[in-house]
Amino acid sequence: MKKLAKNLKFAVKGIALFSTALITLTGCSKGNSNTIKIGGLAPLSGQYTEYGLECKKGIDLAVEEINAAGGVNGQMLQFICEDDEGVPAKSVNAYKKLTTQDGVRFIIGSLTSGASIAITQQAQANKVIQIAPAATAVSLTDAGNYIFRTCYTDPFQGKVGGKFAKDNLGAKTAAILFDISNDYSVGLTENFVQEFESLGGKVVARESYNSGDKDFNAQLTKIKATNPDVVYLPDYYATVALIAKQLRAQGINTPIVGADGWDGLVGLIGNQGGDEVLNGYYSNHYASDSTESAVQKYVNAFKAKYNEAPNSFAALGYDSVYLLKDAILKAGTTDVEKVRDALEASDGNYVTGHITFDEKHNPVKSAVMIKLVKNGNSLATAYEATVDINN
Repeated sequence: MKKLAKNLKFAVKGIALFSTALITLTGCSKGNSNTIKIGGLAPLSGQYTEYGLECKKGIDLAVEEINAAGGVNGQMLQFICEDDEGVPAKSVNAYKKLTTQDGVRFIIGSLTSGASIAITQQAQANKVIQIAPAATAVSLTDAGNYIFRTCYTDPFQGKVGGKFAKDNLGAKTAAILFDISNDYSVGLTENFVQEFESLGGKVVARESYNSGDKDFNAQLTKIKATNPDVVYLPDYYATVALIAKQLRAQGINTPIVGADGWDGLVGLIGNQGGDEVLNGYYSNHYASDSTESAVQKYVNAFKAKYNEAPNSFAALGYDSVYLLKDAILKAGTTDVEKVRDALEASDGNYVTGHITFDEKHNPVKSAVMIKLVKNGNSLATAYEATVDINN
């Protein structure tokens, strides 16, 4: 019995020591160390891989720069990224892993609206700050005051497209071909129509298709018959690539206009020639050929690290980190509530523009229009115009 009691005493002491160690480790994840953990959700594989990989590059660059400069309030940033493949259910699983196993209280992600919205309710309930770099669906920030976004919303860029078509391209009539089963495409369409018609334009055709469709010739035949001044194609780059080929093959040579989902067209179509998308324009979050000093400093650093020019998803990821860094710096702590308050008061210049937040945590800023051009035998992008509908 004495031996049993002695062993039990050592066992209890061992459990106590283990518990102390566990508390110390858990404390590290809550900021009681020299590391600030930032979780990331992105489609690093799957349908939207290009978006996720580029965004992660921007985030990695920002973290590297901030740590090289001494970190934030003396603490180094640690970025822990999970692949959600752009699938909402996988975003939820990745969120649970980051918050329970890794102890993350700040999350950047995901990229697409559906995957980002999938975790907003949990993030709000758990008081985890979520900054979505590129999720443009309006409902994202409805979950509450711990949810932010770095990009503008679909209504905003839909209106930007409509204003650009009417004012910059001088279009009097427009035709639209959109994905009726995709909230992103539907939202852009509705707001393009609203802005274009409010400025005196007329929508002469409004044709739709379903996600996954490959043949658009029937819809394009109807569009061609209306002889529009411009065609609006609000969808992601892979689908736009297919539509553009069939549209030009039917002899529709008018300008085509789209939104930020087009970002990636250069990488996708450039290897195939890409002449189908020439005379094409799309709204975007920044222009890599901007002469703004902050933009050029970022672009040069990105090229030095990755030997390529950054697209908007990389820039939005980069800005997301700096927004969080500035908020933590201003708060003087990693206390989530105080960092949230500091984020709400953001007011500064970033790569994607001057950013403040409205009452719904949507950034107030302008958008740029990008033109698709040829650079030798390859497709390239060029800054076309800045459009602001806030004023």
